[in-house]
Amino acid sequence: MVVFETDRLVVRDWEDLDGDRVFDIYRRWEVSRWLGAEPRVMTDRGAATKAIMRWNERSREAPYGVWAVEERATGTIAGTVLLTPLPDPTDGTAGRGEVEVGWHFHPDAWGRGLATESARGAIEHGFRAGVGQIYAVVRPDNVASLAVCGRLGMRPIGRTDRWYGASLEAFVL
Repeated sequence: MVVFETDRLVVRDWEDLDGDRVFDIYRRWEVSRWLGAEPRVMTDRGAATKAIMRWNERSREAPYGVWAVEERATGTIAGTVLLTPLPDPTDGTAGRGEVEVGWHFHPDAWGRGLATESARGAIEHGFRAGVGQIYAVVRPDNVASLAVCGRLGMRPIGRTDRWYGASLEAFVL
């Protein structure tokens, strides 16, 4: 199912056929090193299938989701964009109504503005659905994602360890 579209992108739910690309994205340290409290690469193709199932489950509660970012011109999956509730800092469950936008892209999609374009679309999707504020959390040395936050017009609110058990730069829009 298509969630939203931009000039160059179709943002949609994941399909089983996308598993090889998911594995190719998340098996790479240069992508996975920025993700989670304890970053690690995806080690087998079966993990990609499980991730797709988990992401599609998360996408059932509108306006939230973890979606495939497909390039309109080629049909290639460039990466992932997400709009999800941030975890409660005390127990990791869905938190206090705080919502996060995030992006993870294959290196062959880097440097073309696709993360910014898809994140902008996810933010607009959230705002249209009534989300009042949207956060981004980025590892302090992830220069590329820090730049995306700037291009999105997000306001820096400082470094925090409130979410994900890691020290992260936080932004809000």
